[in-house]
Amino acid sequence: MIKTRYLLLVVLFCLCNNLFAQDLTVHSWGGGADEKDLSFGFSFSSVNPYYKIDKAPNWRTPFLDPVNGNQPITGNLNSISSGYSTGFGIGFLTRYRITEFLEARITPSLVFTDKSLYYAYDTSPSITKKVSTTTADFPLLLKVKSERVGDLRAYIIGGVKYSQAIGSKVTSDLNSAPLDKLVKNVSGYGSYDVGLGCDIYFEFFKLSPEIKLSNSFGDVLYHDNSAFSSPISKLTLHTIMFSLIFE
Repeated sequence: MIKTRYLLLVVLFCLCNNLFAQDLTVHSWGGGADEKDLSFGFSFSSVNPYYKIDKAPNWRTPFLDPVNGNQPITGNLNSISSGYSTGFGIGFLTRYRITEFLEARITPSLVFTDKSLYYAYDTSPSITKKVSTTTADFPLLLKVKSERVGDLRAYIIGGVKYSQAIGSKVTSDLNSAPLDKLVKNVSGYGSYDVGLGCDIYFEFFKLSPEIKLSNSFGDVLYHDNSAFSSPISKLTLHTIMFSLIFE
């Protein structure tokens, strides 16, 4: 009986000690970002875009140069493809707290990317066309957060974005040879973003690793009569972004 009482006392002491330790746990402040209705930050992003290609009905037909009496300047197309490319972005964050678990976020960013299209022909050499762009992105996003567990908090994010090209290339190749023509994007387009991440709280700031998928709403190809845009009916842009956000 005495041993049982001693055992109960030890168990009670351990329980009380654990409760007391939990009460004394001090979470990192995170710079007080969650305590304010309005706060600011900045982001660095790794950007990996690629194109989804919808081909025109006669996409395999050799391109006829109207300047030189409709002479074919390419062979029959075997394939048009696009792989993942790389780029980076820097942004400035404005955050507004709606509720404890819901935020609105605006992150205007400068994004620098190089995208590629690959044209394979049956009788002529394959050609790679790079599409280098600098865009100003203006996303409006909603962030839904979980309960905070220690110094971590998970979230999902989604919204819409408008991208505006800086420096138009529409007329930059007017005097170029047919095979030197560029593949060009429209100057502005909309897209939707969805993603997830987690907030990591430190004493004087909050760090949020985040991954997002971005898909353009419509066609981003600038259609002109060239050997590289004519075989394409529609070009949509898909992007995977990994960001580090500091608040």
